[in-house]
Amino acid sequence: MIYFRCGNKVRAMTGTLLGLLLLVTILSGCLYPGEQKQTAVNYRESVKRIQAAVDDYQQEEGLLPILNADEETPRYEKFRVDLDKLIKTGYLDELPATAFEKGGSAYFLILDEETNPVVKVMDLVTFQKVNDVQLQVNRYKSAHGGNLPAAEELYPGLYTIDADKAETGSITLTSVYSGQPLEFIMNKDGIVYVDYIFDIMTVVNKNENGQDRSKDLRLLLEHSSYFVPVKSLPYLWVNGQPVPQPQS
Repeated sequence: MIYFRCGNKVRAMTGTLLGLLLLVTILSGCLYPGEQKQTAVNYRESVKRIQAAVDDYQQEEGLLPILNADEETPRYEKFRVDLDKLIKTGYLDELPATAFEKGGSAYFLILDEETNPVVKVMDLVTFQKVNDVQLQVNRYKSAHGGNLPAAEELYPGLYTIDADKAETGSITLTSVYSGQPLEFIMNKDGIVYVDYIFDIMTVVNKNENGQDRSKDLRLLLEHSSYFVPVKSLPYLWVNGQPVPQPQS
């Protein structure tokens, strides 16, 4: 049985319906550059190569090859690997095809930079689609006296977006983790995020007794994949499910 996200519920999907969904996805093409993802093998090889180059650079140079970022930059966008520096200094022979700098749809980030630097992938299609929805929400807000194009309060202080009001019906998002459609949510100020509840629940269900649910549940996605949950809020385990936490 396959499970999918419907509102704030996780429901079962039959094999027939899943097959139809996959067929539609294949036939629909893509509207955003890079939306047809590189294979997992390509990302695995890219991460392995860049991780080795980062490790060698840090060992020889005594610092990490990262681009400067503001203190306010979110964790899953913050420390981009300076691929150009790795190329120029000879630690990397060529840019991976998956990298934005080579025409791909990914930035490579370094997480846990102070303790155990690890290379991860930031999906730029997800990043761009959130920015596109954010632009539409901002336009609506400006044109309607600060009111938001809110549909329903999905979680405390977090709302789904009325696609008709915001004119975002053509902007859909597929998870880099599961391939399932994801929902855009926004806070009371109109800041847009991705709702990763389905993907987090998938990881939790795979190993129910081996996961620490007392911390930010996004760590489960971070540790189980090459991808980071970009444009997300922290998630806590509340009443039997992950719940995103609005930021003050």
